[in-house]
Amino acid sequence: MRIAVLGAGAWGTALAIAFAGRHAVSLWARDAKHADAMARQRENPRYLPACPFPDALQITTDLKAALAGVDLAILAAPLAGLRPLLQQLKIIAPTLPFLWACKGLEAGRGLLPHQVVAEVMGDAVCGVLTGPSFALEVARGLPTAVTLAATDAAFAEATAQNLHGGNLRIYANEDLIGAEVGGAVKNVLAIATGICDGLGLGLNARAALITRGLVEITRFGEALGARRETFMGLAGMGDLILTCTGELSRNRRVGLLLAEGKALPDITRELGHVAEGVPAAREVARRAAELGIEMPITWAVAAVLDGRITPRAAVEQLMARDPKHE
Repeated sequence: MRIAVLGAGAWGTALAIAFAGRHAVSLWARDAKHADAMARQRENPRYLPACPFPDALQITTDLKAALAGVDLAILAAPLAGLRPLLQQLKIIAPTLPFLWACKGLEAGRGLLPHQVVAEVMGDAVCGVLTGPSFALEVARGLPTAVTLAATDAAFAEATAQNLHGGNLRIYANEDLIGAEVGGAVKNVLAIATGICDGLGLGLNARAALITRGLVEITRFGEALGARRETFMGLAGMGDLILTCTGELSRNRRVGLLLAEGKALPDITRELGHVAEGVPAAREVARRAAELGIEMPITWAVAAVLDGRITPRAAVEQLMARDPKHE
């Protein structure tokens, strides 16, 4: 296949490296200086240093050239950049099949990525690539399994088969909503777990948060039309466990720093990367309230991020809730 990866952050770069061993891949970067540095050093010094590029991987800042003659585009911009990137894709290659690799809900509107796609592209041939995967490990070729979900089952199966290989296993799935919800809400719960760990509340508390967090993901997803079984797989439980416990998790890092008493703007600057759980927490909490869904952990995280409550007070409120039937 000929593949264009659009977005040269950590995840886009990792996917480009992973696929360039078996496909003709070009990596598009918006920033000319960034692209020049990658082309000269044959690595991404800004986001993935010490992960060398395959010889065949091409770097470009020309979006039209990147998309010319390709079979598939992979949109690897953060969620905030998805809509403008889709708008360019619609002009340059409106019928090109594509995947997106961002996770979250659009700030201000609470839309899942596939809803943003539908608004811009209409009835496109497309899907999401998601699941438990740290960019650094994918770039290093460590074993990883992810989900490719699309409402078009034939597209999902064929694309997963074409991309599957090496140490990157790809499973096809038809539950697009479930795959997206799992990827969005687990980031919120990773912030909660980071707070828990940062406050030194112990492994029992961490296990409780992850388990009850999965319940919240499932409630939210089913209310939006997802299938329950999706949340028992890679896009649900798998992604949740990794993001809540892995040292490479940016969202977990946000929680750890909040527990230290640091202000959110300072945390954002310190990370240097996008932590999608921050805007997602507010949007998930708002949509849950509109749907009448109980999501106490998510509400607590949103309150902490908004400065309405301290991390420790949020934990105390959660523990003080009335007992429930599991």
